[in-house]
Amino acid sequence: MAGASGNGVKTAEDANESEIVLSVKDVTVAIEDKLILDKLSLDIKRGEILGFVGASGAGKSVLLRTILGLMPKQSGTIRLFGVDVDKASDAERLRIDMRLGVLFQHGALFSALTVQENVQVPMREYLDLPKKLMDELAMLKVELVGLPPDAAQKFPSELSGGMIKRAALARALALDPDIVFLDEPTSGLDPISAAEFDELVVKLRDTMDLTVYMVTHDLDTLFTACDHVAVLGKKRVLVEGTIDDMLKSEEPWVKSYFRGKRARQLDLAARA
Repeated sequence: MAGASGNGVKTAEDANESEIVLSVKDVTVAIEDKLILDKLSLDIKRGEILGFVGASGAGKSVLLRTILGLMPKQSGTIRLFGVDVDKASDAERLRIDMRLGVLFQHGALFSALTVQENVQVPMREYLDLPKKLMDELAMLKVELVGLPPDAAQKFPSELSGGMIKRAALARALALDPDIVFLDEPTSGLDPISAAEFDELVVKLRDTMDLTVYMVTHDLDTLFTACDHVAVLGKKRVLVEGTIDDMLKSEEPWVKSYFRGKRARQLDLAARA
């Protein structure tokens, strides 16, 4: 490594490290003295759609909120775009935050704001733009996620479940992020709407060069949309790899989840 930095030649190891957008190393999180995560480690590469799965209550959302800085950790390191977030200056942290998009569980739209106004929330927080330009940018995001133009002036209470998820995704994309975090994005959707949302995520990844961190329990999503899967269990990542790796795993929970009756049906359909 010293030779590489000395002569300016990038090694294969350097190149591989540069592709890691998010690196979680030995992260431990406890809530009210209850250990939730214990020295958990996980890397996500640029352009990857990661499906993060585990039993209910295992700590999937806890890790997500810890990565986003919404929950404290007891130990470990979180690096975003190569920067240790604990050591980042205020300016660096601001730049990092602007490269992140988040879709919280159930959408978490502001009920008193229209879809267009919801999409503009990150723009108002981080940018200083004329209202006309913000209106135009918000409409572009609305169109990008497949919502009809008239949805922009509707309030969340006037939207279907699928439209709420798309509106929340439009808000997550407001600042053209490099990585988006999706917390149970297809939860509560009917199978057709869920499948359409999965297709949208893959399309956006390909067209916008996104990296996607997706907390999910949806087997359809894992089989059809995710490049990489990480399984949370025993307070750390038990198994990670492709769907084929999951299907070969002998870890009891992984075996039950990915090779149960419903999973086998999905696998057969995907391979047909």
